[in-house]
Amino acid sequence: MNHMRYRVKLFPEITIKSRPVRKEMVRCLRTNLRNSLAPLVPDVRIADCWDALEVRIRRPIDETTRERVEDVLSRTSGIHETLVIEAYTFTSFDDTAAHLAALWQEALAGQRFRVSVKRRGQHDFTSAELERYLGGALLAAAPQARVDLTQPDVDVTLELQDQHLRLVTRRLPGLGGYPLGTQGQALALISGGYDSPVAAWRMIRRGLKTHYLFFNLGGAAHERTVREVVHRVWQGYSASHRVHFISVPFEEVLDEIQRRVPAGLAGVVLKRMMLRAANRVAARARIPALITGDALAQVSSQSVTNLGLIDRVSERPVLRPLIADDKQRIIEDAQRIGTAEHAERLPEYCGTISRRPNTRPKLAQIEAAEADFDMSVLDAALEAASRTRVDRLLDAPPSRPLDVPVIASADALRAAEDVTVIDIRHPDERDAAPLKLPHGEPLAIPFYELAARAAQLSGRQRYALYCAQGVMSKMQALRLADQGLDNFLVYRDDAHAER
Repeated sequence: MNHMRYRVKLFPEITIKSRPVRKEMVRCLRTNLRNSLAPLVPDVRIADCWDALEVRIRRPIDETTRERVEDVLSRTSGIHETLVIEAYTFTSFDDTAAHLAALWQEALAGQRFRVSVKRRGQHDFTSAELERYLGGALLAAAPQARVDLTQPDVDVTLELQDQHLRLVTRRLPGLGGYPLGTQGQALALISGGYDSPVAAWRMIRRGLKTHYLFFNLGGAAHERTVREVVHRVWQGYSASHRVHFISVPFEEVLDEIQRRVPAGLAGVVLKRMMLRAANRVAARARIPALITGDALAQVSSQSVTNLGLIDRVSERPVLRPLIADDKQRIIEDAQRIGTAEHAERLPEYCGTISRRPNTRPKLAQIEAAEADFDMSVLDAALEAASRTRVDRLLDAPPSRPLDVPVIASADALRAAEDVTVIDIRHPDERDAAPLKLPHGEPLAIPFYELAARAAQLSGRQRYALYCAQGVMSKMQALRLADQGLDNFLVYRDDAHAER
């Protein structure tokens, strides 16, 4: 059990701001830390030391609480580094050396070290004199160590202010960035894959209070997983603020796009519909900016041309923090923030709707493609949107996992005599590459008609949904399961897909 004290070093970019801006940022950081730490240690005190904050915990805490406190400090934006310190009253060189040896004797064995003293106040000795004395005392306590003033393995640090002695026992790297809330608010379009949670996290790190907007294309099971992703990002990096999660049922919008829009333009039109909806949600909440997980050329809708066409429908700036990132770096960040495990089991729905997508369409083509779109479908989706405070996202009862039975080959289908295959691809795609089965012919029901026609199919029969990649089939099977229709599974014929 220990009384703990932490010295929180500010992110360097904060320290070069003008005095009023710096003062406001430090005030926000102090409030954010108090909001996050108070549930763990109710009597925490946070003092402003101008170039740092000092977190003082006035009662003993156990090891578990200490770890949770340090986790908060490492995940709070605006912090460059946190020094874990032990505080004493300075009495003499000998007394200081005794404290230092007790802390560092074992750690210095076989290491190169130096002693760094930061001193303020009136003393009858210099910092260099104290450093030399303490270095000699540590060498005597750890004879296998040696002093290295230029490239030490260990930097033994202490601060002396008047008679207040602080010994630095550990250094915790911080998140950096600006304190949350200092840069206003934004609305992040979130899908639960690798990209969008990382994009939201990066903007949180830059000080944006971030709300979340989810366009549901995969039913309740999909939404439940995305809720878990959002809750993890919020709890880990922005729990000092209350934000909201807005879910918009977008299946009918997607169905309308598939009915009305040429296949090669469907992906861009879908993103334009999402941005139209996002602007209306943001306008109601007075949120001035949007965030997306777009990365240049990662998928067809993220070409420079298509991003420009998508942005034309937005009344607000669209922030894209991942725009120049490689996928591997995005995945590494997803692993760092704890969302990768969810992304690994979530299908990427948006990337499956366009066959032979056009990466350089003209504006006139997009506008012509949208001319027949029934905008009342978009209006209805927004009317049906739900809004949940992020700290309550996990209150709903658990839904089914995102698992659907799969028939993974023609041989497996041949053995499943009670299964009827439904080809749910767009008619143009079916005509271009007809599906050959080991026995019989598939039913042809495009996925945008499946929900309306599924109830007419026999409840005693099992149906395997087929599409080129298996993602749309899984999405539709989950959607039907949400309606109580559990007799739908997925058929994946990799040999046919390769053709």
